[in-house]
Amino acid sequence: MNNIRVGRLFGIPFYVNPSWFLVLGLVTLSYGSGLAAQFPTLPTGIAWSLGLITALLLFGSVLAHELGHSVVALKQGIGVNSITLFLFGGLASLEKESETPADAFWVAIAGPLVSLLIAVSVTLVAAITGISGPLAAVLGVLASVNLALALFNLIPGLPLDGGNILKALVWKVTGNPYKGIQFAGRVGQVFGWVAIASGLLPLILYGAGINFWNVLIGWFLLQNAGRAAQYATVQDRLSGLTAADAVIDESPIVVDSLTLREFADQRILDSRNWRKFLVTDAEGQLLGTIGVDDLKTIPTDQWGHTVVQALTTPIEPALTVEGDRPLVEVMQLLEERQLTALSVVRTNGSLIGLLDKVAIAQLLQNSNVGAPVLAS
Repeated sequence: MNNIRVGRLFGIPFYVNPSWFLVLGLVTLSYGSGLAAQFPTLPTGIAWSLGLITALLLFGSVLAHELGHSVVALKQGIGVNSITLFLFGGLASLEKESETPADAFWVAIAGPLVSLLIAVSVTLVAAITGISGPLAAVLGVLASVNLALALFNLIPGLPLDGGNILKALVWKVTGNPYKGIQFAGRVGQVFGWVAIASGLLPLILYGAGINFWNVLIGWFLLQNAGRAAQYATVQDRLSGLTAADAVIDESPIVVDSLTLREFADQRILDSRNWRKFLVTDAEGQLLGTIGVDDLKTIPTDQWGHTVVQALTTPIEPALTVEGDRPLVEVMQLLEERQLTALSVVRTNGSLIGLLDKVAIAQLLQNSNVGAPVLAS
């Protein structure tokens, strides 16, 4: 389901997932009926209105929590792509990781600190003002939920904030950010299994109903922690490698001085079904590309005296990468730009060859690591 954009906060796009409306309704129903039962003289309309206000305040707290992460990230020069509210809370999508373990720690801890600040502030306001009745009940819920939000997120396993704190600590000790993600991801999986087990134990031991909320949280932790750990494993294996290391053997390259007839005879018929070729000059400088379908624009009786250069299309700079660029960064470029391949060149512009997702996947397979992150 597509997320719904509802505005911008501090320049950050703000979205809600359709699942958020379901939770909003359930929370409104729960707290509205709870207030009606706790205060029988309270008019039904007011009880439900307070229930809705409570639900919105709780989601506002989740939003504030994510803004805590986002503001610290922005101060570190890290862009924030979006903040999204969904079934299990919220998510701030950052453009990149922090550059140091200390920076990563402060980004991670900022959210729980905001939640704790809200819990303490609301408690103090209720105590100082002496508010009573339904409003006091609403403030009590707001304080307790923010406290729970802070403590729950401090569980030391990804994708929770505590997992990111653990990641930063392991990164500091080992000097390797990917080791931190791997370790915190595995811990997150353990907590996921614990949550699922706690949800199923009442049924197994007492024949009672399943705690579906615990099972859902456990499943959420398992899926996301496992994905983070696997992704970190891939990145760790790719560290130290460059774009040049993943260039395809016998890349589809032709020289611009070839005639179309020579191109058809020497390259197309002998290739492994390449539909597009990289074109270089005699010195190996990358000039552009030529596609097999481009030959259709020239009558076959002219192929013998028409050269490849005549059909060469200049290549966009965004489709090339220098050979010494870290392969981890190249992989991220492929994903961000939704590309399947890049031309790899030396610093002087001479062509090394073609790199594609299949070539990176083969490197990972040779290292006995799966590569789900390289899906097209």
